[in-house]
Amino acid sequence: MCIIFDKLIQFYQLNKTLNQELIYKVGLTLIPSVGPVIAKKLIAYCNGVEAVFQESRQNLMKIPGVGRQTADAIVNQKVLSAAEFEMSFMQQNGVKALFYQDEDYPFRLKHCADSPILLYSKGDVDYNKSKVISIVGTRMATEYGISWCQEFIRELKGHDVIVVSGLAYGIDICAHKACLDYGIDTVGVLGHGLDRIYPSVHTKMANQISEAGALLTEFETGIEPLRENFPKRNRIVAGMADATIVVEARRRGGALITAGLANSYNRDVFALPGNIQAKSSMGCNFLIKTNQAHLIESAKDLEYIMSWNTENRKDETVQTELFISLTKEEEEILGALSTKDQITIDVLSLMVQQPVSKLVHGLLQLELKGLVKSLPGKVYKRT
Repeated sequence: MCIIFDKLIQFYQLNKTLNQELIYKVGLTLIPSVGPVIAKKLIAYCNGVEAVFQESRQNLMKIPGVGRQTADAIVNQKVLSAAEFEMSFMQQNGVKALFYQDEDYPFRLKHCADSPILLYSKGDVDYNKSKVISIVGTRMATEYGISWCQEFIRELKGHDVIVVSGLAYGIDICAHKACLDYGIDTVGVLGHGLDRIYPSVHTKMANQISEAGALLTEFETGIEPLRENFPKRNRIVAGMADATIVVEARRRGGALITAGLANSYNRDVFALPGNIQAKSSMGCNFLIKTNQAHLIESAKDLEYIMSWNTENRKDETVQTELFISLTKEEEEILGALSTKDQITIDVLSLMVQQPVSKLVHGLLQLELKGLVKSLPGKVYKRT
């Protein structure tokens, strides 16, 4: 009896400690003048989130980018009360917090300099699967874009893939619905808190996504779907994925912003070509014309360019060259592979800051030179 009681005490104390840590994590995100970059600086300089709130005003102001107003907001600790309220909402609604130092935080997003330090997740999905793509497009989708999107997702059914989108009208909601129809994991990234759904007409679909996949946001409760929130949401959509597929897009709009962000993160971008006179295809055609996106016609193009089909490649013995000349990119790849026994191609892409489509070529050249060996499951190692 005493042993059971002692274990209950230990569990209570551990849970209390974890809750207190989470309060500090949430609290840091609630300071108005602290964004992801400054937050990460604070944590690094103070050696922990709790230590940030224990630091003196004078020392806080010595940290680059931290002024008196920010230091005062940290020292008075008023944000911690709001953080406790947020935790209460999370507990009542089955919401999980993903801190950027946690293992279950999307590791692709973690490699983006402006990634949120905290995400709120409702649902049960592994954000770190080996295949993650995002699908974006215009809110005023045509039958051409909708039917292609549905067929494209049907073709993905054989892959263990996550499809990320923004729950908006048009292509976004079409992608989510098709994933639910074909049993593919999907994540809806929101530009507001989890206490509401925007647009409200998608509430039923959002509930289905949270049951079969997940809803994700960096915004706490009470944050409305303001216009300036959606570019922030778009960076998460782009940063979570290995590749972003633009189905239909006008020359200006959120889809092209997302494509630009994906390119800035060294991720692959694909665009569906369309009628040169159709406004809904002008953005996609522009991305292809300016070499900002691969032209995509079907899922086979994605499989080929992203090297999803290398798992079926036969193991061939390659003779190592005696005198080898390497490019700068090849040297970077070898250097990254030297840090671990084996590395998946998506992780390697993040390490060397090269999109997968470019990295595949470098790996192939290194294989031909006998310096790298490919293994099943998009895994590579030095020979």
